[in-house]
Amino acid sequence: MSTVLFDPISRLASQPWSALHGLGPVVSDALARVLSGDPAERVLDRTLRAHRDLTREGRQALKEAVFNVGLWRRRLGFLLDSPDAPPSQLLFALLHGLVGVSAPEAASWAGLEAPVPLRTGTPPSLALQASLPDWLADHFIQELGPEADDFCSHLNVPGPITLRVNPARISREALAARLASEGVPTRPGSWSPLALHVDGPRPNLYALPSLREGLFEVQDEGSQLLGLLVEARPGETVLDLCAGAGGKTLQLGAAMADSGRLMAYDPDGERLDRLQQRASRAGLTRVQVLRTPPAPGLNADRVLADVPCSELGSLRRGPDLRFRLTPDSLSQHAAIQRDILARAGDVVRPGGRVVYATCTVNRAENQDVVEDFLRSRPDFHSVRPGSGWLPDACLQDGFLFVTPHRHGTDGFFAAVLERSSKG
Repeated sequence: MSTVLFDPISRLASQPWSALHGLGPVVSDALARVLSGDPAERVLDRTLRAHRDLTREGRQALKEAVFNVGLWRRRLGFLLDSPDAPPSQLLFALLHGLVGVSAPEAASWAGLEAPVPLRTGTPPSLALQASLPDWLADHFIQELGPEADDFCSHLNVPGPITLRVNPARISREALAARLASEGVPTRPGSWSPLALHVDGPRPNLYALPSLREGLFEVQDEGSQLLGLLVEARPGETVLDLCAGAGGKTLQLGAAMADSGRLMAYDPDGERLDRLQQRASRAGLTRVQVLRTPPAPGLNADRVLADVPCSELGSLRRGPDLRFRLTPDSLSQHAAIQRDILARAGDVVRPGGRVVYATCTVNRAENQDVVEDFLRSRPDFHSVRPGSGWLPDACLQDGFLFVTPHRHGTDGFFAAVLERSSKG
């Protein structure tokens, strides 16, 4: 757990802000689109494509300006005493009020004729201080208590680029050496034995031969823990019930040494198509894609149910994700979550295991769903996740619970549920 107060603003000082000189109109146009609701990643991509003549510093400064104004918009509005300030003023408030650029330079780089007045002092609420909707800040206070400030601070810096080694092809140590030879320095993860964190600036991973050879996948370290909790073994029948594009499916396949029966279901057929392509690249030949939900009585040895959720644990992955959510996000997935967990219980064999997982911080989607399931299915019981290998630091109340401020991962919850052998 963090013991030193984390400052999410300190990283801003190292950015090449002077490269914004002359780019004020470009940044303001991009920001206007982000603030009106266009996805920030898409706006950035289009803007950079339209300005291919920018220097490397110019591209970096543009990306940081769009990301951080989009992220810090509520705190910047507080500094300006105007929640609806125009993009150029918000950029000025970022540069002068948060980064500490002199007022004349900040005004010039933001495309303003002159500086505008800013408030001083600390914002009076967590919502304004961490730039969150009021209801979301209140939710985190309710869920995390005194840790809410630290958690929210860690949501305000980009998450690390984390890779998962494909142990069917290479060891973690050998992959680190291979990546170093390709110009990508890494360091081992703290929790997953499969994880490597990329050090330094973001590389173009998709240009690396090691990726094309299927030696690794991009996957958050917390997400890797979910796959490890399944403890899939060679020769078993394993089902990934919410496979998506298949990152954890591939992890399960490697754990099974490409043997047994590995099935992947997701209602999104296009994502399953991508899974098949990725499985081929990873050297997995036994992945069976299911286009319809599995029927009860499948008798799988292990089922992973990484269910759709409010995704509060991954808010650091985009500057505008928190502003796309509504209070209804906290409850809108509960019915489907209960349905998926019930289905998982129906298809696992007596003596088998279900791992129920989310990437959110919300008791209503986590503990409450599990407790309701256990009340309705007395043939199941909860067991300690990762017995023998998962550190106690990754556990809370008998469940896996990892967060950015405690573990450096995205936020994840998981319960390991086992069915009685007499079921």
